[in-house]
Amino acid sequence: MNWQDRLIALAIVAVWGFNFVVIKWGVAGVPPFLLGALRYSAAAGIGLLFVRRPALPWRWLALYGVTVGLGQFACLFTAIKLGMPAGLASIVLQSQAFFTLLISLLWLRESFTRWQLAGLAVGSFGLYLIGGLGAAGLPLAGFLLTLCAALSWAFSNVVVRRIVAAGHKPDMLGLVVWSSLVPILPFFGLSALTEQAQIDWSLVFSSKSLFAVAYLALIATLFGYGQWSKLLARHAANVVAPYSLLVPLFGVLSSALALGERLSFWQLAGGAVLLGGLAINVLGPQLVALRRSGAMAGGRA
Repeated sequence: MNWQDRLIALAIVAVWGFNFVVIKWGVAGVPPFLLGALRYSAAAGIGLLFVRRPALPWRWLALYGVTVGLGQFACLFTAIKLGMPAGLASIVLQSQAFFTLLISLLWLRESFTRWQLAGLAVGSFGLYLIGGLGAAGLPLAGFLLTLCAALSWAFSNVVVRRIVAAGHKPDMLGLVVWSSLVPILPFFGLSALTEQAQIDWSLVFSSKSLFAVAYLALIATLFGYGQWSKLLARHAANVVAPYSLLVPLFGVLSSALALGERLSFWQLAGGAVLLGGLAINVLGPQLVALRRSGAMAGGRA
């Protein structure tokens, strides 16, 4: 990967890390379900003008939109509204990688590698430190909803794998943009049923709320996924994917700077352990491959 693509990858993960600060700002003025409806309305309304529909049956677009859109962000937005620290949410959400392993085991009958088992064990201990020893001052409902958001994200990952297994090769930006149509009406419906008394239209149309909607729809979604798709088109997935490990780092740093959040010792320790487990899961197989290729090169020499 050349230095220009490295800078693009860093810009994407910085945007996705700062995303959690913007969500905090957004739910301060806009109820969570309404924020989700506005975010996806803006993303679809603009994205559909420029992004071609992927060659997929609508059932796959619908299933992906329900899991990654409605499920993940209904839970995440509500969790942060209930007081889940934005920086900690950026860490806990990464448990989606471990939920993906478990769902793949149960749904796709896939087996674990030793690196995945090790990463799952380490990551689970990190979650225990956050939700157990680090629970002081942490809203239980917010923590559990963030785990539900990670679970929904994991389901969407498995949906993508099922799409590929069915013989389709979807462009990720097209999949994200066109599936954005799916959560809009459910989000508006949930908002109409549960949030009418909470809506202050002067806050909804405030500059901070409008910035939050624009950032979530245009910067985090269209720019982030658009550039990420281009990187995946130019480089192998195992070259691009490790950069996603930096999202929580940018999430914690930006939350500290922009929101003044300070995590407890056990929350920081649990976050570090959780990300360590994720690193084992992502980087472990690559280290083995590098060692094997080095050994083969040495043998030929």
